[in-house]
Amino acid sequence: MDLVAAGRAFVSVTRHGSFTVGAAALRIPQSVASRRVSALEAHLGGALLDRSARAIVLTPFGAALLPAAQRLIRLADALEHDAERARRRPFRLTVPATCPTPALARLVAAARAHDLHLELTEEPGGAALTGVPPDVGVWVVPLGLAATREPVTHIDMLRPSKSDAAGTARRIWIQPEDDVPHVRDRLSRLGAAAGLRPAQIVVAGSPVEAAAEALTGPDLLLCSAAQAGAHGLRWAAGDLGVARGYDVVAGPRAELEKVRTVLHAAVGECLGVPA
Repeated sequence: MDLVAAGRAFVSVTRHGSFTVGAAALRIPQSVASRRVSALEAHLGGALLDRSARAIVLTPFGAALLPAAQRLIRLADALEHDAERARRRPFRLTVPATCPTPALARLVAAARAHDLHLELTEEPGGAALTGVPPDVGVWVVPLGLAATREPVTHIDMLRPSKSDAAGTARRIWIQPEDDVPHVRDRLSRLGAAAGLRPAQIVVAGSPVEAAAEALTGPDLLLCSAAQAGAHGLRWAAGDLGVARGYDVVAGPRAELEKVRTVLHAAVGECLGVPA
């Protein structure tokens, strides 16, 4: 027996003095309200209402139990209210600065469909989409070189000639997000093997600075295909073999699993994972 539903029927019928009106107040058929009260009487072991009179009145047994039934309903309502608030409590998630606003908006909308109310921020603290080596990442974003001119498909295409003056060779700009060993160190090794000068691989102070250098000159931006497209740059993965890896960490387990599973595609769009 659903004790709360039966209690609601008992309290509503008592309040209105009628099975018909009490049932209407609960938006259930009169026959359902009657069955629920009868089931409650059987469960509690005594008649709650005197049905012999024209108006419904409490029996002494019913009068003794009515306050407890009212408390039960108040507690059930409070539980449902608190559950609704808990479902709507924002889940604060730190996202990379490179995520585009339209994709983030679609992620928030998708999360709401799964009772997860995301509050996105770039400030550290709490749960976060964090960079990890690609071999352990839940999301993996291949990186390539983007420029305003023809894409660079092989890093040795950037090798300067002996006659090139210092500072004139084309540079590769690394965004702060990619200033991590599995990206920076590999790129440095590839550059050294291809004969690039150390000064040709530079870590920018911000994503804006890195993009601006590629947009205003011959230099290249190390980025995802999605970022290159957003900046109107021509992109190629080439022979770099470098990628960003991401996982979501430092939050309640249930919410983290929702982000990893049902929101996997929406998060991937934000990060620039190829379709």
